[in-house]
Amino acid sequence: MPEKTYKLIELVGVSATSIEEAIQNAIARANQTLKNLDWFEVVEARGLIQEGKVNQFQVKLKVGFRLIS
Repeated sequence: MPEKTYKLIELVGVSATSIEEAIQNAIARANQTLKNLDWFEVVEARGLIQEGKVNQFQVKLKVGFRLIS
């Protein structure tokens, strides 16, 4: 079986709705310009508060994609 090599990048996904949507937004955008996306890891979750309510979810992701030789 051939060995695999991955490149690792960090992304921050943002959503006004949920953490899950923030993840989907980041992956969907990365998929527009990067090929062979393989996995992700949630590193950090945070948000913005305005007038006592959650206004925005932000999720920092590590995303790995395969390098093709």
